[in-house]
Amino acid sequence: MARSRSTLGAATAAVVAGALALTACQDGSPGAGRSGASSTPASATSSSPSPTRSYPLSSAPRTIPSVRHFQAAHGPGWKPSPSSGVVVASGGAGQGLGDEAQLIAKELKIHYRGTAAARPGDVELELGGGGPAESYTLTTKGGRVVIKGPDQSGVFYGTRTLKQSVRDSGAMPEGVVRDSPAKPERGLNLDIARKFYPASWIEARLRQMADLKLNELGLHFSDDQGFRIASTSHPEVVSKQHLTTAQTKQIIALATRLHITIVPEIDSPGHLGAVIAAHPDIQLRNASGTTYQGAVDISDPNAAKIVDQLLTEYAKLFPGPYFHIGGDEYLALTAQNPETKFPQLAAAARKKYGPKARVQDLATWWINGRAAVVAKLGKKPKVWNDGVFPDGIAKPSKDLQIEYWTGREAGKIPPSTYLKAGRKMVNLNDEYLYYVLGQPNGFTYPTGQRIYEEWSPLVLRGTTPVSQKYDSQVRGARFAVWGDIPTAQTTAQVAAGIRMPLNALAQRLWVPGKPALSWSRFTALADRVDSSAGTAVTPAPSPSAPSPSAPSPAGSGGAASGASAGS
Repeated sequence: MARSRSTLGAATAAVVAGALALTACQDGSPGAGRSGASSTPASATSSSPSPTRSYPLSSAPRTIPSVRHFQAAHGPGWKPSPSSGVVVASGGAGQGLGDEAQLIAKELKIHYRGTAAARPGDVELELGGGGPAESYTLTTKGGRVVIKGPDQSGVFYGTRTLKQSVRDSGAMPEGVVRDSPAKPERGLNLDIARKFYPASWIEARLRQMADLKLNELGLHFSDDQGFRIASTSHPEVVSKQHLTTAQTKQIIALATRLHITIVPEIDSPGHLGAVIAAHPDIQLRNASGTTYQGAVDISDPNAAKIVDQLLTEYAKLFPGPYFHIGGDEYLALTAQNPETKFPQLAAAARKKYGPKARVQDLATWWINGRAAVVAKLGKKPKVWNDGVFPDGIAKPSKDLQIEYWTGREAGKIPPSTYLKAGRKMVNLNDEYLYYVLGQPNGFTYPTGQRIYEEWSPLVLRGTTPVSQKYDSQVRGARFAVWGDIPTAQTTAQVAAGIRMPLNALAQRLWVPGKPALSWSRFTALADRVDSSAGTAVTPAPSPSAPSPSAPSPAGSGGAASGASAGS
């Protein structure tokens, strides 16, 4: 028997007015919707006809990185208005969220009302729920936004999603975002030793990183050409142009508020030219007395004493869990016969490890010693891959976290060797993630497009990924800026040149799998939501897009040393 017209109309209205939820998963799979998210309809719920206005089903917010899961809904979403405010949940649920709340209120140009009951039009920040520390849930419903996470960092990342969505469309769509990063270490590595960057420039990069949910800044502040942070233990090594202690503490404080960990690096036993300039007696010499730039004599106890004093000073200054102790490009190991060329090193190695020991074993002893120094101060030691030799008599400390940058080093130990041994690694693949000023030694300025379309965290060396079974051991990646030819670009050009690579890196580290958006659509989105966009400065192009005004590659003789982790 056919339904009456009035009965059919009521049923239809119930379906339209009812909440229809979609789950959009930003896992790299193609799909519909504004963000490229895939959408799978769930069951509709029935309700009485509503007199309120009906809204189309929402689409996922458009952000960089994209959100991983979005449950769509019917509703108006949320827009900032003159009556909107940001409030913090009462009691323990709001503890410590004042900085996050005040920042997003300032950015959205709405009121900050502290701990208070949320009103219509408000954004509420709250601690709670399970999941990883950096995860969060963002619920837009009933004219309000609630951002909830198990840790302050997760809540903060929820505010970044809200900020970008408003920058893109003026609103936050109705629905629920459930989001968390694929990789725990995501960031930028900055060489301030060879090219000095003022504190204001570094702080601007921190704010840019935070909006992209990048959480780690590697700070390489000691090299052959400069030592760029004030020192109380060895003020004689500090370059004229440097960051004061007060400036450094200000940078650290900003990074902390933005949930960014700074990883300080004092590279040794190579790349110590600025220290050697003040202490020439510790410089490495071969059997005929020839000196080697940046390299210290690791058989000299005074070399270890000076380096350890510096490590101790800066491990106390920087509060993060990591300290990078370098290890790359020790010139004694690049000689054709190190044992003959450096008899003092060979003798010290044999004394420690027996008659078959080599200079390589003494280099391992040096790295283990520096790792022990920072470990006693509560830091986890990071080291470049070409400073770790698993085949020697002396065995590398099991505490070392390897940062893999190249396959150009002598011996060319593949990433799989370290991964098979169970080591954790961070990706700084020089094929995709090295921005070397002046493009010496075969380097070219990397493009965001190559990172976005070709690279993944498993591509640790060259262009070939390691096995998926090692995914949990690859903790993430950093994009590295090295100052080999410091005058090749201005600081403004560097900022412009790394903008899209950082956007691409953020996407690839937060969301596993191939990105859903095309590169052109991704670039257009970045121009809308990236707070660092809009600069009039044009970065120097790579050779594939030559320009008369671009700095020309310096060739293999351009750098003080060959291609390196510190390049």
